[in-house]
Amino acid sequence: MTDSKYFTTTKKGEIFELKAELNSDKKEKKKEAVKKVIASMTVGKDVSALFPDVVNCMQTDNLELKKLVYLYLMNYAKSQPDMAIMAVNTFVKDCEDPNPLIRALAVRTMGCIRVDKITEYLCEPLRKCLKDEDPYVRKTAAVCVAKLHDINAQLVEDQGFLDTLKDLISDSNPMVVANAVAALSEIAESHPSSNLLDLNPQSINKLLTALNECTEWGQIFILDCLANYMPKDDREAQSICERVTPRLSHANSAVVLSAVKVLMKFMEMLSKDLDYYGTLLKKLAPPLVTLLSAEPELQYVALRNINLIVQKRPEILKHEMKVFFVKYNDPIYVKLEKLDIMIRLASQANIAQVLAELKEYATEVDVDFVRKAVRAIGRCAIKVEQSAERCVSTLLDLIQTKVNYVVQEAIVVIKDIFRKYPNKYESVIATLCENLDSLDEPEARAAMIWIVGEYAERIDNADELLESFLEGFHDESTQVQLQLLTAIVKLFLKKPTETQELVQQVLSLATQDSDNPDLRDRGYIYWRLLSTDPVAAKEVVLAEKPLISEETDLIEPTLLDELICYIGTLASVYHKPPSAFVEGSRGVVHKSLPPRTGSSESAESPDTAPSGVQAPEQPAVIPTQGDLLGDLLNLDLGPPVSGPPMATSSVQMGAVDLLGGGLDSLMGGGGSGGGSFAAPSTAAPANLAAPLGSGLGDLFDLTGGVGTLPGSYVAPKTVWLPAMKAKGLEISGTFSRQVGSISMDLVLTNKALQVMSDFAIQFNRNSFGLAPAAPLQVHAPLAPNQSVEISLPLNTVGSVMKMDPLNNLQVAVKNNIDVFYFSTLYPLHILFVEDGKMERQMFLATWKDIPNENEAQFQIKDCSLNADAISSKLQGSNIFTIAKRNVEGQDMLYQSLKLTNGIWVLAELRIQPSNPSFTDLELSLKCRAPEVAPYVFQAYETVLKN
Repeated sequence: MTDSKYFTTTKKGEIFELKAELNSDKKEKKKEAVKKVIASMTVGKDVSALFPDVVNCMQTDNLELKKLVYLYLMNYAKSQPDMAIMAVNTFVKDCEDPNPLIRALAVRTMGCIRVDKITEYLCEPLRKCLKDEDPYVRKTAAVCVAKLHDINAQLVEDQGFLDTLKDLISDSNPMVVANAVAALSEIAESHPSSNLLDLNPQSINKLLTALNECTEWGQIFILDCLANYMPKDDREAQSICERVTPRLSHANSAVVLSAVKVLMKFMEMLSKDLDYYGTLLKKLAPPLVTLLSAEPELQYVALRNINLIVQKRPEILKHEMKVFFVKYNDPIYVKLEKLDIMIRLASQANIAQVLAELKEYATEVDVDFVRKAVRAIGRCAIKVEQSAERCVSTLLDLIQTKVNYVVQEAIVVIKDIFRKYPNKYESVIATLCENLDSLDEPEARAAMIWIVGEYAERIDNADELLESFLEGFHDESTQVQLQLLTAIVKLFLKKPTETQELVQQVLSLATQDSDNPDLRDRGYIYWRLLSTDPVAAKEVVLAEKPLISEETDLIEPTLLDELICYIGTLASVYHKPPSAFVEGSRGVVHKSLPPRTGSSESAESPDTAPSGVQAPEQPAVIPTQGDLLGDLLNLDLGPPVSGPPMATSSVQMGAVDLLGGGLDSLMGGGGSGGGSFAAPSTAAPANLAAPLGSGLGDLFDLTGGVGTLPGSYVAPKTVWLPAMKAKGLEISGTFSRQVGSISMDLVLTNKALQVMSDFAIQFNRNSFGLAPAAPLQVHAPLAPNQSVEISLPLNTVGSVMKMDPLNNLQVAVKNNIDVFYFSTLYPLHILFVEDGKMERQMFLATWKDIPNENEAQFQIKDCSLNADAISSKLQGSNIFTIAKRNVEGQDMLYQSLKLTNGIWVLAELRIQPSNPSFTDLELSLKCRAPEVAPYVFQAYETVLKN
């Protein structure tokens, strides 16, 4: 009979009967009773009352019964910690059992019982099992160390288990090695600063030897560990790649992806001139193609990873276009991902094939897929110039089908084709205008309006067409309203006599009747431009536009490098770094690829493009994080720029690569792109606003400085020592910093019945050496119910001792009655010194120099200030803004501060508007003493939210 019979009973008095059966002398009856207990536990009944009786059954040689009892123990030990101690003796005994299965079972269960009281008793058995002669016991004990570390990290370190784990990496058994690596990796993740996996060529060799004989999950642990190693030169990198390559033919897709990750990472160090480099590229394609024959869910994960690989090294899969063709029975998520990769791999060699496929897809029934296919045709036209003509005629054929959503998508992509190839395909405009009435989606309407405005001189009835859109102006989406405003202004500048009324109408709709700030601002700019200097207006509005770049959806290079290090994990599916989606990702380490070796690479860097190539041809990707630093420092707070007046330069303004040449352009004396447009922070040169007329300058207050600096934030006083605890003396206070001096502002209140006098104060040693700079002076005795306010000056030359928390201050106050003790936390910003503004070059060099693992990230929610107010407020507390930059509507501030003990902290503050009145801030801090980061973050939050 099966075990299902144990789940059928619903008798009352069941617990009492089970108790009797558990204490029976017959072994069989005992085993049956334990099975019934486990069955009840499984369906959610509370059988914790039987704890002592079940624990008594532990004393048995029967492995099955022992397993059941251990299962019960794991479940109930947490709720019955005192009873669980009864089981400790049996664990200790079982860890010395002659049967290795029982020894391993005991050590595994010990790791699962998360009760603090028991953990210290388990150290001795665990130490024995880590050195057990049987590898099965050793591998189980290795994982147990990681579990124990999670419960009590200090205990594991004190007992020396981490060193034993490191020794197990040299074990003769590959499974023990794999589990030791897995345990150390797990522990290292929760303690990024500790260098637990101290890998060197010898240990790497041992790992590679174990790799061939492990189970598949063991191989994954070892490969992930190898991916974190930095080879000392290209020869070592090549040797590791040669030994990892056989894993590409493994049946488990996780092993394949982990091997791909290691190879992608170490290929960075190989020169492209090597024969081996070409061989490796050839070997990487087949396993990736094989992954696409798995079930759809695995295919999707593989495709997301391939998407990253193709962006990094398109040459790996350039001959494999056919495997990405969509099958009729693929789920939509697989289809869309395949389309994306097809476009990335499209080239002159395969474009005919790709276009034929895409045209086929555009007649499918799935709307989302068809839309993406039409977009893909447009992207191919932009990417492969030779195919543009065929793409345009394909799009025109699709427009003739009159299928609404196909027409709308086609118009959106044709607008981009016009941007890429001006004065080439404008003959199709007439066909587009025929479909004007059928457009109902904002993006398509906006695209059509842009086309009409841009080519107004070629369209006879352009004013009528735009006027038809104007009738329902307030019902349109913001995107359409903005586009319509610009298009009508363009039309007016091209045909001023016929469209005077139209432009007046749209300007008043945009400025007076709209409550959208973007629309109003744009309306006012045009109004000012047109009313003060139509010539300048023409140069600004009808300026020649830069050509759009080929691939605008590429992942920014530094993020791509980081994601390549996370191939085979969730980060590679989301295309976001772990810090973006892991809760409490304070300990997440930013990974990056090893630096390039080999001379042939330098030609690829966008900074060293040949002189004939225009900068905007580079894929226009918005850099994140570290990449922005260089030119951002070029951009904002430089000295006033002298040079040609704005009107002449505004024509090329769009073409200037504001993102400059990354970090290095600054170090090399400012790159061409961003440097030439440094916007002044305080005094704008007189010629800045002149050509735009007097209006625009003051409209945006271009000449406004930073504004007056408020003082450092002072928190309201709180009660530090209540009268109950100090025989009637109540002390409340706060800390402040004024013009370089720190003070402790106290209020002493006498709530006793006797007079208080003879006051004195002393501080215990603390993290930053805070000490009173003068005696505590209360000039007259303090009568009952009387208060006195005192400002006690402090200095930072006292004795230093690291406190926990770091900003804890222990204080003793004496008077004629007694000595009283209390402790308080001081806000760290009282220690930020006035000379904490770092030189720009120095900031850059320091940011690069501080290792990435020292970077900590925090979020400040719902801040009601804009970038300038934030900068000004923080400067009041000696947090200095070195540069400011706007990227895609997000302001970025780069800041520095210095503590009284000389520690520098560098910050990047990213300001993300979450709704009109509040913004969310992302703060990244880099410091050589990472333990101060959380307290600096608290200071930011305190200053900004008060």
